[in-house]
Amino acid sequence: MTSRLFVFDLDGTLVDSLHDLADSANALLIECGAEPLDEAAIGGMVGEGAATLVARAFAAVTVSAPADALQRFLAIYETKLLNHTRAYAGIPETLTALRVRAALAVLTNKPRVATERILAGLNLDGFFAGDAVIGGDGPFPRKPDPAGLVHLCARFGVSARETTMVGDSAVDWRTARNAGTRLCLASYGFGFRQFPRAELQAGEVVIDRPADLLNL
Repeated sequence: MTSRLFVFDLDGTLVDSLHDLADSANALLIECGAEPLDEAAIGGMVGEGAATLVARAFAAVTVSAPADALQRFLAIYETKLLNHTRAYAGIPETLTALRVRAALAVLTNKPRVATERILAGLNLDGFFAGDAVIGGDGPFPRKPDPAGLVHLCARFGVSARETTMVGDSAVDWRTARNAGTRLCLASYGFGFRQFPRAELQAGEVVIDRPADLLNL
């Protein structure tokens, strides 16, 4: 049992996956006769799961989404998963230091298999026990529903106030609030670009690099 828990979002927090996500979404749009979108625009669509990303991408173009759009996106993304995706600078070192003093977990809206492939492909899987990785297609509702985060607190025997949700987007922010945990937002993540920073409350922390977590 540990007295502290850090729960990490994946995309935009542990790893920079925007290029591969954008390439996959644009490949699908092009297949369907639409023009590709800017990478930054797609970055603002990420965070609430693949189905939402696909819906938002088609809403931004003049072509209707086919019935199998989600399945086609997932098939495309599977082939591009680790083409450009990398851990953010300082993530391995920060996780190495953190795991000495706290338990570590991942809570993402990305499907579990893709999450595991990315963690393994970037040598980050060793930081997280198998049952400490929760994907968006598991038994819990996707973020910002707090059920997955509450489950992880129970899994490690810690209270909500002993738990810090580390993410980069408003989805992670709402998840932490819904669960009553502490919150740390990564300004380096692509999900932070649209974040309403003025709405942060006392105790909700913003970090500019992963190593800043060690000062919390």
